[in-house]
Formats: sequence, C-alpha cells, structure tokens
Amino acid sequence: MKKSDDVIAVFRAIPTLLERDAALLKRGRFVDVECLLGSTEQAFHVSIRNGHVADMAPAPILMRPWRFAYRATPAAWTAFWKPMPKAGWHDLLALTKRGEAVLEGDIQPFMTHLQYFKDLLALPRSAGGAS
Repeated sequence: MKKSDDVIAVFRAIPTLLERDAALLKRGRFVDVECLLGSTEQAFHVSIRNGHVADMAPAPILMRPWRFAYRATPAAWTAFWKPMPKAGWHDLLALTKRGEAVLEGDIQPFMTHLQYFKDLLALPRSAGGAS
C-alpha cells in the first residue's frame, strides 16, 4: 500500500477517533465550520458541527465551499502521527513553517480553535498513525 493510501485511510478514521474522545468533543462544542483537511494528494471536505465531524467527503466536490484548508504531504502526516514525532514534525504550524503543509483561506476559525484542530488532527497518534 502506498503512503498516500495509508494517509487517506487514517483520515477516514478520524471521525471515529473523535467520537471516542469526550474531552475533545467538549472542548470543540463551539466549533462550527466547513473546511478542507487532508493530504496534498487527497483532501476531504469536512463539516464540523458542535465539535463533531458531521460529514466528511473526498474532495473535490464541485461548488462545495470551505472556510479554510489545511493540507500536508503524505510524508509529513506519517511523521506527524508517530507516537513521539521529531522536532519540527510535531505541530501543525511547524509543518507549515517547514513547507510540508499549507494553510489557506479564511484562517480565523482555524486560529480561534487552534488547539481543537491540533488535537483533532493528532488523534491518529494514539491509534498508531500511518505506516
């Protein structure tokens, strides 16, 4: 299996991992946004309502709006999801600084709920991440 296929499989598991994390759901209860999350090869349109992933569908979807997008290379996600990532690979903003990820669009909801998104996208660490 290619690294990008592994990353896609891990992203598909994030809604299930989120539903198991009561503390993160409580912290995210005010998050309500349409965004684009995933790898640079395959992103997902994600609808978050009251901290829950209400819908997640592979992009692109014609005429489906999103407020912000956060996408990283498959190699970056693989490194990020390790149980103890190396310095520079441990944080979403560090990945953008390295040039391994892109944050675009209206970043206000992302920055307002930064810790929620950091924890949401780090959920696969506890499940072993991508190989």
